[in-house]
Amino acid sequence: MQSSRIRIVGLAAALTVTTYFGAIACGAAPTTASQGGSSAGAGAAATATSAADLGGLDKLAEAAKKEGQLNVIALPPNWANYGEIIKAFSDKYGIKVNSENPDGSSADEINAVKTRKGQDRAPDVLDLGQAFALSGAQEGLFAPYKVQTFDKIPEGQKEATGTWYNDYGGYVSIGCDAKRVKSCPQTFADLLKPEYKGKVALNGNPTKAGAAFAGVFAAALASGGSFDDIQPGLDYFKKLKAAGNFNPVEATPATIQNGETPITIDWDYLNAGYTGEFAAKGVDWKVVVPSDGKYAQYYAQAINKDAPHPAAARLWEEFLYSPEGQNLYLKGYARAVLLPAMQTDGSADATLVDKLPKVEGTPQFPTDAQVNKAKEVLATGWGAAVSG
Repeated sequence: MQSSRIRIVGLAAALTVTTYFGAIACGAAPTTASQGGSSAGAGAAATATSAADLGGLDKLAEAAKKEGQLNVIALPPNWANYGEIIKAFSDKYGIKVNSENPDGSSADEINAVKTRKGQDRAPDVLDLGQAFALSGAQEGLFAPYKVQTFDKIPEGQKEATGTWYNDYGGYVSIGCDAKRVKSCPQTFADLLKPEYKGKVALNGNPTKAGAAFAGVFAAALASGGSFDDIQPGLDYFKKLKAAGNFNPVEATPATIQNGETPITIDWDYLNAGYTGEFAAKGVDWKVVVPSDGKYAQYYAQAINKDAPHPAAARLWEEFLYSPEGQNLYLKGYARAVLLPAMQTDGSADATLVDKLPKVEGTPQFPTDAQVNKAKEVLATGWGAAVSG
């Protein structure tokens, strides 16, 4: 399965982070009508702003089990370990998880919330690029709900009333098949070397895919640009194209395994995940966060205000923001939002933390306005930069 959820990235707010962090999504076959149905979880669960409103976590779990189902959307199994996360939640609570269109977009996800209002197949919960989390909250699409660990989520990574909160993130990284590439690149500057002719690919088109968009932004930072000026990133890829190094094939696990894209610019949690996944298939996948272009971003969770399974939706969030859920993100090489607090209280799995790609210094984050401007520049300039 392709791991590139097609999302345009948005605002990544200022974060409180540890050294490890320096520091989507929608729609396949429609789900069947809920067995527990919205009627079973309506009322108190639909308006609950915390588990305490329902009498505590045990009462919330009881209500969620009565609903019996949860609708999730755009969660690829091999993206941030969502396959294992979904199974763990379902096994723990006996709730069927209907997972729809793993490779959908944040825009599709928001559209599903709007067009399926009142339907049992509407998404209950959302995993969004932050621009969509912000816009969705502004449109009043999300239910305010504070998980029990809400106060441990760093400031700047949550909306004050709980309409959205960051869950996991990562850095732009360079992945390389060491069996096909004699000397793997370490920086964006390295990628321009003649030895990488036809080898350097992005995970998607940057006008549509969040990972590719981030790759161009990281290249801009590595080339004298800034969050106010992504043009140097376009200029960089124009040079990469002129040198014959840019590979227009959009990288997927399949293209990596068959050798079409031996060097890819992608999120570090995806590239790091490939290391173990591909080892048995003869791919010696190496990962590095380039020192000359550090770009990091989080994704965010939100609950559909009109969720057909409101108790299950809230229980899902409680699970994700528990030590169990956060460590499962870490197992997928994603940098869990509660990692700073968990390292302090000892609940973070140190073995998993040690496996994260190493990063020095602190990450940089653009504002919403800077991202919107960058998107406009890319929309008009990307084709010209890599065509011909």
